[in-house]
Amino acid sequence: MAAEVEANHVHSTFELAEISDGKPKCRPRILLEPIPRHTSVKAYVMKRARKACSCTPARAKDQITSFLPVLKWLPKYNLKENILGDLMSGLIVGILLVPQSIAYSLLAGQEPIYGLYTSFFASIIYFLFGTSRHISVGIFGILCLMIGEVVDRELHRAGFDLEHSVPRSHHPDMSVYVANSTLGPANQTSQAFCDRSCHAITIGATVTFVAGVYQVAMGFFQVGFVSVYLSDSLLSGFVTGASFTILTSQAKYLLGLDIPRSSGVGSLIATWRSIFRNIHETNLCDLCTSCLCLLVLIPTKELNERFKSKLKAPLPTELLVIVAATLASHFGKLEEKYGSSVAGHIPTGFLPPQPPDWTLIPSVAVDAVAIAIIGFAITVSLSEMFAKKHGYTVRANQEMYAIGFCNIIPSFFHCFTTSAALAKTLVKESTGCRTQISGVVSGLVILLVLLVIAPLFYSLQKCVLGVITIVNLRGALRKFGDLPKMWRLSKVDTVIWGVTMLSSALLSTELGLLIGVCFSILCVIVRTQKPEGQLLGYVPESEIYEPLLAYRDLQTMPSIRVVRFEAPLYYANKETFKSMLYKLTGVNPLWVWAAKRKAEKQKLREETANSNGNQAAVSVQLVPQPLEFHTIVIDCCAVQFLDTAGIYTLKEVHKDYGEIGIRVLLAQCSPSVRDSLNRGEYAKQGETNLLFHSVHQAVEYALSSYGQNGCYDSEA
Repeated sequence: MAAEVEANHVHSTFELAEISDGKPKCRPRILLEPIPRHTSVKAYVMKRARKACSCTPARAKDQITSFLPVLKWLPKYNLKENILGDLMSGLIVGILLVPQSIAYSLLAGQEPIYGLYTSFFASIIYFLFGTSRHISVGIFGILCLMIGEVVDRELHRAGFDLEHSVPRSHHPDMSVYVANSTLGPANQTSQAFCDRSCHAITIGATVTFVAGVYQVAMGFFQVGFVSVYLSDSLLSGFVTGASFTILTSQAKYLLGLDIPRSSGVGSLIATWRSIFRNIHETNLCDLCTSCLCLLVLIPTKELNERFKSKLKAPLPTELLVIVAATLASHFGKLEEKYGSSVAGHIPTGFLPPQPPDWTLIPSVAVDAVAIAIIGFAITVSLSEMFAKKHGYTVRANQEMYAIGFCNIIPSFFHCFTTSAALAKTLVKESTGCRTQISGVVSGLVILLVLLVIAPLFYSLQKCVLGVITIVNLRGALRKFGDLPKMWRLSKVDTVIWGVTMLSSALLSTELGLLIGVCFSILCVIVRTQKPEGQLLGYVPESEIYEPLLAYRDLQTMPSIRVVRFEAPLYYANKETFKSMLYKLTGVNPLWVWAAKRKAEKQKLREETANSNGNQAAVSVQLVPQPLEFHTIVIDCCAVQFLDTAGIYTLKEVHKDYGEIGIRVLLAQCSPSVRDSLNRGEYAKQGETNLLFHSVHQAVEYALSSYGQNGCYDSEA
């Protein structure tokens, strides 16, 4: 019966309380009986243990296909429908990966061959473990920058001269480095010592191994929630700030300068100081080549983006530029005549596997944390974005396993850290990719380069690789154009973006990420610590209550104040809650109670000192003004949780207002908040009608139960 009455309530607030025999009569209330929750830790643990330890053929098959998704989708592969799109997209992405793998190797402080290794192994391993059909996993500029900073620091600690950032194999007086030969099965060569290039890839592979272990551990313990602290604005600001650092690190190649690579706090400013200090040593040949490449790459990239809907595939401009520049450098003898810095010998084949340097792990373990989190966050966000767009699902924990194994396994084959990359993923999607087969095709393209074509890039100028890296930063740098729109949408997100961007650019990438996360959390804390409170009014002829300052034509009742608190109530904002309540209602119960006590004492004092006539006049002056309202209804719909301090604060408010004759009612409390109030003994024994399922119900009760004599009727 009560449910039907509540369901049919469409009357205005003034119609809620009916008068019967001169006394307000309340309509029947909705009383919901909560379902008891019995939580036994032992029973829960036993249930989980039985589920984890049970083994049936179906469960074993499910576990295997879950760990290796390729076993599930590959047998169902529709060759006729998917193969053409996968071949086309894989071929195009593979062609794009070749120049970018070589270029980003410089950013990571490695030889070009190691960039090709990294892209090859990442493509094959993600094919086995990944659940996204569209993302392209391989070298990512931001991670290469972070790897390069660690490599430079550890090389300096190991005593290698950073003044010569060019690998030693490029100098005629240096001995042949470990990979400076054709590495077929029959003619492998090695060295008894590890030179600068060898030590650099050992550091990079060790960092990659540790980062991969972190990612697999996050997948095993299902702690993917870590990525939720990396908001879109934070990641965007981080990428933009790191892009400035990447641009700065590549500027010396465009000018042909041989200057040490700065690392640590303030590396961007230090690098530009070194560039301007050595600007007179600019290699004019490298500078002219860089300008020509920029004049070709930037317009063609813009044309590719503008006409991507009409082009069946993007123009492989980067590959064409590399081929043309290599031919020009080779036949023009730019290295011999003008001293232009070139890529040098790139061997064919593969190096034998080598484990990471276990002694380096304590030195790089902290650096690997940021690399692991950034790689995972970008990979998962891109995979979920494209899965949603194309109507399928991905598993975040499996993506952690996939990207983790894309780092752990290749680290034994002289590779460095990988993740998904937005630019190549967009190309992959736009060229008809259907499944992960596309990644295998890209890997085969890189394998062809590794086995046959790689040595042909000997004469390729490093300034061309620097130009390719810088041109690919356009997307991140364009975020500045989105700032006005971001500011209109959310000023807080814009400030987070700016703080993360500036700290990533001016301090360091690791510090920038840490500062961005801390600042984001601080913003959340401040917003809950200083929440907004609203005085509510009702829409006539309805049961809807909205803020008076937000909407016109809302009405209020003189005898009731309806207040909404828009945040959790916990120890950090309990004082803000009380101050807000006192301000909105216009009544501080402590002051009113103090005024009453003072009036009573003064009255008693005057009674003993004055005559009856004078005392009467004084008494008239000391009687406090009657309060304008008798009930406060607190709308708790936005209160997600209460802690001990929050419960105590509500009990204190209820007690303080009750002492001056004002009743406090709570409405729209969530089940968890109600449970907290019950466990905290918010209502004393014998007290009822303090919690209501709606504001409307609380107001109706207040109007009906407050008698004409100015007191609450206990029978209402």
